[in-house]
Amino acid sequence: MSKKQFKAESKKLMDMMINSIYTHKEIFLRELISNASDALDKLYFRSLTDDSVNMNREDYQIRIGIDKEHRTLTIEDNGCGMSAEELENNLGVIAKSGSYDFKAQNNNADVNIIGQFGVGFYSAFMVSDNVTVRSLAFGRDQAYCWSSKGVDGYTIEPCLKEGHGTKITLHIKEDTENENYSEFLEQYTIMSLVKKYSDFIRYPIKMMWESNKLKEGTENEFEKVLEERTLNSMIPLWKKSKNEITKEEADRFYREQFGDWQDPAKMILSKVEGSATYTAMLFIPKHAPFDYYSKNYEKGLQLYSSGVMIMEKCADLLPDYFSFVKGLVDSEDLSLNISREMLQHDRQLKIIATNIEKKIKSELLKMQKENRREYEEFFKAFGTQLKFGMYDDFGAHKDNLADLVMFPSSFEKKPVTLQEYCDRMKEGQDTIYYACGESIDKIDLLPQAELIKEKGFEILYLTENVDEFAIQVLASYKDKTFTNISNENLQLDSDEEKEELKKLNEDNKQLLEDMKGYIGEGVTAVRFTNRLKSHPVCLVSEGALSLEMEKVLSSMPNNTGVKAQVVMEINKDHPISEKLRRLEENDKEKLEKYTKILYAQARLIEGLTVDNPTQLSNMICELMI
Repeated sequence: MSKKQFKAESKKLMDMMINSIYTHKEIFLRELISNASDALDKLYFRSLTDDSVNMNREDYQIRIGIDKEHRTLTIEDNGCGMSAEELENNLGVIAKSGSYDFKAQNNNADVNIIGQFGVGFYSAFMVSDNVTVRSLAFGRDQAYCWSSKGVDGYTIEPCLKEGHGTKITLHIKEDTENENYSEFLEQYTIMSLVKKYSDFIRYPIKMMWESNKLKEGTENEFEKVLEERTLNSMIPLWKKSKNEITKEEADRFYREQFGDWQDPAKMILSKVEGSATYTAMLFIPKHAPFDYYSKNYEKGLQLYSSGVMIMEKCADLLPDYFSFVKGLVDSEDLSLNISREMLQHDRQLKIIATNIEKKIKSELLKMQKENRREYEEFFKAFGTQLKFGMYDDFGAHKDNLADLVMFPSSFEKKPVTLQEYCDRMKEGQDTIYYACGESIDKIDLLPQAELIKEKGFEILYLTENVDEFAIQVLASYKDKTFTNISNENLQLDSDEEKEELKKLNEDNKQLLEDMKGYIGEGVTAVRFTNRLKSHPVCLVSEGALSLEMEKVLSSMPNNTGVKAQVVMEINKDHPISEKLRRLEENDKEKLEKYTKILYAQARLIEGLTVDNPTQLSNMICELMI
């Protein structure tokens, strides 16, 4: 027996293969199981044309063994095995993949090979200080043993082995202060890693399971029992056609795979062939997770390649506004990087992500039309995220989401879509009216709402902080603009009414300027208005920034002090307007008090604070005496 050096440019390359490629040490088990699966695939493929392979499909298997006393972990398959030459070529040459060569030679065959790069095997050295590979090639009489302790090289020598296939034995490293290698000798750890990464390998992964059971004939005496367990489920649910998957199966799969205690609201199964071939199994949850709106929440779909999980959360497959979606994507022809942990940003990935986005939207629209109650429940849970999506990225996605969002409306006080609002618009109406406030009840009390309702216009109630930002970035819907009923430019007056109002404000120019002076910087102007029916006063905003938006911005930690341009409007038909005109002529001091009281009332109506409540109370008491 002679020791051989790895056929690579340097030991440094070998060291990189062992320690630098993979992020998580646990990946080693995925890689070795995937290699075993490839070996079984090769033999099964051979059996299709070679009658000497006298094996049924159910005979193929992978076995895992744990020996805590000797600190060894074994992974064994009864696949094609390797000759001495193949051990030399596949394990003695770094980045030489026998699976890749086999795949290339059988490019047109229906064979599903996982390995590509020839480096997955070396991940074993992340957790072990000695690796032994005993292998007997199918149809050969002599088995060979490949053994290595890492960068120092390897040996290959004849050995004894029963049955064709490969048995890899890892001597697990001793624990250190920073690393607990012994966890890989625990059966529950191995089972969880198999379920996590290799649950859908098409061959059974078996292990002898040790458990304590009540000894027969006793009441409290237990004995250790060994029984064989199959750790993986083998058949991916998403490989079935949609009509073969029962609701119970889908619900159970969702709960177990994604750790939810409720069934999903909807399952979406999409199988696509073409420039990007993949299967996507997606779920719309019924509720948001507890950390959904925190920085700790991670979006993403599970990514599989040929049934082996490559990434637990591939964020690139979901836009932020659909980050609530759970599920997975399985594709055989994605471009993977060398560690199979990260995905290269290639054209196929972008195609899949675009298709998934379109599919989610179409299924949500379908739910909206066919099961309104379910959609409204979904929107309660995730509607805020869709609205944020409209506003995010400077409105880049606003048109894509406009048909999905809903707002409560004055029409039966129920949530409505923008399309439903437009379908009910009066003839000649060219704008969508909306109002902002903390609740529907408070919006209904706004003085400005009275006239809009009287004229028969529907009002959208915007009660969430993000609502008006989303509406403003949308700007229009189906050629209909949006108008805040608290905006100065409401445009409900006829030309004759406009002229009459203009003359009234000009005739009382001094009164209005005096009142503006009493209020100070709180308003940009004071004027009479037609927009109020029974209410005496209101505040309206000029420009894009509304009072409600000012409140939202002022509550933020990085508040820049931006203010809305506010106008105080007085109902020209209310008795208070005549009172103010008389006070302008006879009692300027009392006019100032009336002005400040009216301004305070208007702020309270809008849900704003009063700067000096004590002064307000004293002025009211003085006028009451």
